Amino acid sequence: MATPMMWALTILAVIVLIVVDFLITRRPHEVSMREALGWSAFYIALPLAFGGWIWATFGSSIGVQYLTGYLVEKSLSVDNLFVFMLLLSAFAVPAALQQRVLLLGIVGALVLRGVFIAVGAAVLANLSWAFLLFGAILLATAVKILRDQIKGDDHAIEVSELRSVKLIRRFMPVTDDYRGPALSVREGGKRMLTPLAVVVVAIFAADVVFAVDSVPAVYGITSDPYLVFATNAFALLGLRALYFVLQTALSKLVHLGYGLATILAFIGVKLVLHWAHGIWAGVPEIPTVASLGVIIAVLVIVTFTSLHATRNDDDGEATQHAGTGDASGTPAVEASDGEKSDQDRDGSSASRPGAH
Repeated sequence: MATPMMWALTILAVIVLIVVDFLITRRPHEVSMREALGWSAFYIALPLAFGGWIWATFGSSIGVQYLTGYLVEKSLSVDNLFVFMLLLSAFAVPAALQQRVLLLGIVGALVLRGVFIAVGAAVLANLSWAFLLFGAILLATAVKILRDQIKGDDHAIEVSELRSVKLIRRFMPVTDDYRGPALSVREGGKRMLTPLAVVVVAIFAADVVFAVDSVPAVYGITSDPYLVFATNAFALLGLRALYFVLQTALSKLVHLGYGLATILAFIGVKLVLHWAHGIWAGVPEIPTVASLGVIIAVLVIVTFTSLHATRNDDDGEATQHAGTGDASGTPAVEASDGEKSDQDRDGSSASRPGAH
């Protein structure tokens, strides 16, 4: 549906937004809730406004495809945040540096998604059974997510076992602590990576897995490469701010895995039916409007069931922390002025991440 000019303007807009994000994060600082909410509101309003323009310009059918694809990508991106959260915690990334790590991960994800989208478009245009392949990928992913959710280890990460981390440390030495936003430093006459570079590579590796899931999922909603790119770009651009808004709430979405497994399985079936319809005209297809309704219903249900399942946890925490500095009843000890200045100077309060 897009002209070369639309493609150029959209890619230029994405680049401008990324540059703005880099300017915002050029000086490491902890993100306040006010800042995170403001940018989250912007990155939700922007794709919705763009969707309104798509609807008005190209009609309701294309508009529904865009909105459904965006909702699917945004849902999958929330699951991505779980992995980002665990990686940032496992590498003991200082709070002041977390948004820079997230931004670099998002840039890597955008590049990977662009490659996967181009490959997917070429495959779908030349191989009729590609819809069956994409459907099988989504169904297999749904089964894996469901099994992991049932076992309770859906987001378990062991940093020392990550192949990307092993590969880096085999060829390059890594400093024991963070050096602000620097990815590498020179010490003793040799170049060394910082833990920040290692965690960025780990997030890049995770981005590859995310792309394998998300690109076939949105191709199950629309076969237009422009819509696939736009929905992926808008879903990813808002992740940095959304992470800090949902950082606490993420732990409450205990049933999200069930919802994502259901959505991916549903889209997988939709793709298989689309492939079968091209061979046997009597096979029904699932309309996009119905897909939108199912996805919204699943997300609403798992959100309410998650909040219901964790309501007692909130009551217990409130009682446990009342009048104390921590769960053990020991008052919290504030860092001295000297310690605070040291932390502010290097942008880090983390313990030695090299132990990871």
